[in-house]
Amino acid sequence: MHSRKPFYIFVALLFIIGISTSIYRGVEHNVPFLPGEQVQSWAVDAKISFNGTNQPAEVNFSLPNDPAFDILVENASSPGYGLNISADAHNRRAVWSIRDASGSQALYYRVTLVPTGKLNIEAVEEPATPELYSWPATEKSAAEQVIEEVWARSATNLSFAQQLMNLINDNDQSQNMALLLSANTSTNLFVRMLHSKGVPARIVNGLQLEDQRRRQQLTSYVQVYNDGAWELFDVPNNKKGRDNTLVLWEYTGHSVLDVMGGNNSLVNFSMLQDTRSALATSIDMMMNDDAWDFSLYQLPLEEQSTFKGILLIPIGVLVVVFLRVIVGIKTSGTFMPVLIALAFIQTTLLTGLIGFLLIVAFGLMIRSYLSTLNLLLISRISAVIIVVIFIIGLFTLISFKLGLSEGLTITFFPMIILAWTIERMSILWEEEGPKKVFVSGGGSLFVATLAYLAMDNQLVQHWVFNFLGIHLVILALVLVMGQYTGYRLTELKRFKPLVGEQ
Repeated sequence: MHSRKPFYIFVALLFIIGISTSIYRGVEHNVPFLPGEQVQSWAVDAKISFNGTNQPAEVNFSLPNDPAFDILVENASSPGYGLNISADAHNRRAVWSIRDASGSQALYYRVTLVPTGKLNIEAVEEPATPELYSWPATEKSAAEQVIEEVWARSATNLSFAQQLMNLINDNDQSQNMALLLSANTSTNLFVRMLHSKGVPARIVNGLQLEDQRRRQQLTSYVQVYNDGAWELFDVPNNKKGRDNTLVLWEYTGHSVLDVMGGNNSLVNFSMLQDTRSALATSIDMMMNDDAWDFSLYQLPLEEQSTFKGILLIPIGVLVVVFLRVIVGIKTSGTFMPVLIALAFIQTTLLTGLIGFLLIVAFGLMIRSYLSTLNLLLISRISAVIIVVIFIIGLFTLISFKLGLSEGLTITFFPMIILAWTIERMSILWEEEGPKKVFVSGGGSLFVATLAYLAMDNQLVQHWVFNFLGIHLVILALVLVMGQYTGYRLTELKRFKPLVGEQ
């Protein structure tokens, strides 16, 4: 007897691969696990204005590269200007240039951002120890006293920074702190104190996103290096950390805007919040990243539509296998119910049931006449196919004349399968009587209805098309059920008398 161990290992691998690839696709590519999910997006416009000085001008503008936001779409409007966007992953910048800039100039940059939830910024490499800040003579003594006092009460760079920020914003400030704040902004003072103890810190520029806001400016924040990551501090507001509405527009230590050949430069931001489909957003992001991914969305729309129907067939097959192997329902033809269920998706359930019954009923009547002609099998089947086509055409025409638009969808029924179904039912009627015909025909319709309900479910349609790994799970389930050799559920009724005797 052959060992079943390799079989079970193979089935387990199918389960693991199918589930893991589906989870990977959902997590890595942000494909939603549920249909209809929505995500928030932000449309941000940056307007750069300056006065040209009748000479060549070059505008160098920092572009967002915050891991907390994915860039869905970005474009620039700059009539008459040349534009180049650098491909540096850590310092993205747009450079506009023109031979002669005179008078008032305006350049526009628009970007659509989608939050990712990745609010932490990991350090690419450990930063160098900053140069110690040289305090002016009037501030040196006060600064050293404050720094040493706070340093003694801290244990890490993070706790040192936290206590410094609290002290800067303390309502009951000491004379030393009041003196320092009179000569420094709170943000600059915070960074200089950190540098005085060799703590890596840098000023970054962030944009607070608020719906329908116009003419907004970037705000200065401070990032403090601690244990491989950069922690954000909003010193004026005495706040540590960030929320998902703050975009760190520039955090690499470079300037936000440099203008050569112009003066009075200024950048203003406007923003608008929007809600869009999570699935559409994920598809756009994969297309932008040119991700190597087994996505059917890479196909033309016509092929996508075809596959949306084809990929539902394994669901119908799974239902048929379960109902035939485990439950024990008899059907006319092994997988005829799956094809009928596919037709139901196009016709709707009620219209499909009525159409199926009418076609089969008329087909059986005509088939009973053909049996009296003693035709060969091939000729008889061919005649039934032609008759089925004629019946479908006749019912479609009658429906059109009566204004019943639902009846026009009857053409989606598989004609060859219907012809074979009529042939089998006719033979079964002749050999075993009408009861067997009604049992197998009713079983086929029942299985087709359940398969239709499963295949027409939005969640099922979403999963089979967007998570192809789920088909490996279906294959594993079919293989497992194929090993079942016990009683069908419908066969257990034979034991009912034994239960009654007990």
